[in-house]
Amino acid sequence: MELVNFRFDVDADGIALAIWDMPDRSMNVFTPTAMEELGGIVDHVVADTAIKGCVIASGKESFSGGADLTMLEGLGRRYEAARHEIGEEKAMEVFFADSRALSQLFRRLETCGKPFAIAIDGICVGGAFELALACHYRIGAADNDKARVGLPEIKVGLFPGGGGTIRVSRLMKPDQALQMLLKGEQLRMAQAQKMGLIHALAPRGELVARAKDWIRVGGSPIAPWDVDGFRLPGGPVYSKAGTMVFPPANAIYRRETYDNYPAARALLQTVYEGLQLPFDTALRVESRYFAHVLRSREAGAMIRTLFVSMQDLNKGARRPAAPKAGLKRIGVVGAGFMGAGIAYVAALAGLDVVLVDRDQEAADKGRAHSESLITGQIRKGRATTAERDALLARITATPDYGALAGVDLVIEAVFEDRGVKAEVIAKVEAAIGPDTIFASNTSTLPIGSLAAASNNPARFVGIHFFSPVEKMLLVEVIKGANTGDGAIATAFDFVRLIRKTPILVNDGRGFFANRCVLNYIREGHLMLGEGVPPAMIENVARAAGMPVGPLSLNDEIAIDLAWKILQAAKKDLGPDAVDPAQERLLDAMLHQHGRLGRKNAKGFYDYPAVGAKRLWPGLAELQPAKLDPDTIDIPTLKHRFLVTQALEAARTVEDGIITDMREADVGSILGFGFAPFTGGALSYIDGMGTKAFVALCDRLAAAHGPRFEPNGLLRAMAVKDERFYQRFKPAPKAA
Repeated sequence: MELVNFRFDVDADGIALAIWDMPDRSMNVFTPTAMEELGGIVDHVVADTAIKGCVIASGKESFSGGADLTMLEGLGRRYEAARHEIGEEKAMEVFFADSRALSQLFRRLETCGKPFAIAIDGICVGGAFELALACHYRIGAADNDKARVGLPEIKVGLFPGGGGTIRVSRLMKPDQALQMLLKGEQLRMAQAQKMGLIHALAPRGELVARAKDWIRVGGSPIAPWDVDGFRLPGGPVYSKAGTMVFPPANAIYRRETYDNYPAARALLQTVYEGLQLPFDTALRVESRYFAHVLRSREAGAMIRTLFVSMQDLNKGARRPAAPKAGLKRIGVVGAGFMGAGIAYVAALAGLDVVLVDRDQEAADKGRAHSESLITGQIRKGRATTAERDALLARITATPDYGALAGVDLVIEAVFEDRGVKAEVIAKVEAAIGPDTIFASNTSTLPIGSLAAASNNPARFVGIHFFSPVEKMLLVEVIKGANTGDGAIATAFDFVRLIRKTPILVNDGRGFFANRCVLNYIREGHLMLGEGVPPAMIENVARAAGMPVGPLSLNDEIAIDLAWKILQAAKKDLGPDAVDPAQERLLDAMLHQHGRLGRKNAKGFYDYPAVGAKRLWPGLAELQPAKLDPDTIDIPTLKHRFLVTQALEAARTVEDGIITDMREADVGSILGFGFAPFTGGALSYIDGMGTKAFVALCDRLAAAHGPRFEPNGLLRAMAVKDERFYQRFKPAPKAA
């Protein structure tokens, strides 16, 4: 038995140990070779009468990240090629067989007649956890806080297709199984044991020994569902209990997804149908739905953006070739909501933070924000009091700019005003050394205009966070005209240190994300002015795929901030840069009614002290006319919401703000939640085809105004129906 990805040994008691340790990879993943070797191990264990059973463990810090999704992505390309060579029916047979190979391998292990145990340490998710579920005994590390198990496939447009859906729904009640599968969250070991997903916990150093002990004392090689008389934990589907689960589950699915995600629908169908069938038939049903979803446009787009592209960016695909920044101590100037959030995520990552504000009270308030956030994590069981004390000890709150001496990086997060920022830059540069990188968290002001106040523009860079900092995964690294590679590389190193995803954008008003999302908010404002009912605006926006409606989003970012951004654009670019209807609406909201958004509990929504937010009834008075909802074309509203953002994304490419299409797609989903099932703003255009997209823009422009006019790049691409990922190859490392 020749093995490359596994080490295999049999001890004196006849118990085998297969250690998964792929060379040249930091994480084990299922590839065709790894699958073939695991199959060979199963066959060898079965064939050798001296072997009583086998323990599977990992030779790496984490167990495994599951299947290599690039392998699954390649199945679709091979299907298309085979379809032309051997016909659609034969090609589909090959595709189906390939797509269920992992499921069949795991079932072969499960029914081989000898006991398999698995020792789980670190991360064990996706196909790796499906392997674990097929093993007869699962034991996890009790003393590794980073150890997690889960089935996160739903987050990349798939669902567990290696038997995970069928096994999980037989290990727990269907409502609990559906919640776990549809959320795709990673579970701590204690939680997984409580849910019945793993059998036992042990210290890391004892995992393999305990797993061997289970085999040694006669562990059963038969899965629960293969035992005669097995009963489903939640009872039959067609029972009183079943009727209380599946009809509501279908309603919740439609409410939450608006039927935009084929994988979620297929998962629900697989559980519902699978629980009514014998186990092996249920596995085949799972495989059929999995093959169908794998070929969907949504899965292809989401895998490319949320796995392949995001993985590339997280590994530094756009980081300049420069020495790694050894960040240990940073400064944050401005202890307001954004600055305090930056201080928190930096301290959480182990950095020492100097948090500066105008006086001690303001600085202490920013530090208290970190205390509040980490205390919330303690209440949820995700942190300890010792971790809170250590985190707070790393944050020094002070009004003294002199405390910034010796820091490796300074991030300013003060009021969005050039004059205020220029004053801060001068104070900071008087305290720091010439090699310290200075970053601005500006959300709209061009970095070049701010760097003009700096004595060292080459060390000046933009690091734009999104609110709330502790939750949002995207950070824009903004390159000014004079920003040097060292500053960009340091920004990238910092963003990766705090476990966020960086995208590199060139300088310009609004950069990338805000240019797109402000268009989305504007479209909601204009619809309100046209007489579209506010509730319809919000609901249709969510049905189009956005996480929240534009009115709700405006409340979150603050109506007064939206007004300031509008006035700044008008001042810098002239009156034609703003839409007068939008300006009138914001003026009325802000100056006539004093509605600032969520921060004063009065915006497009009211925010009562008790109970859920609700749309402000006074919005009706701000509508010059009111449209009959039955006469409004909902598909057109959906198109307006998505097209206005995608069109702006295309303009950022033409303007040179975005130079790598991966960053536009990853940035649009992580930064402002652009309909993830499309794969992102540019993938939305590519999926439709530029010719069709331009035609749609022209129809919208004719009906709703020149803001929908396609830019020159799109018109040029539409001539040959070019796609962005066809015309623009991944950009080389930043220069």
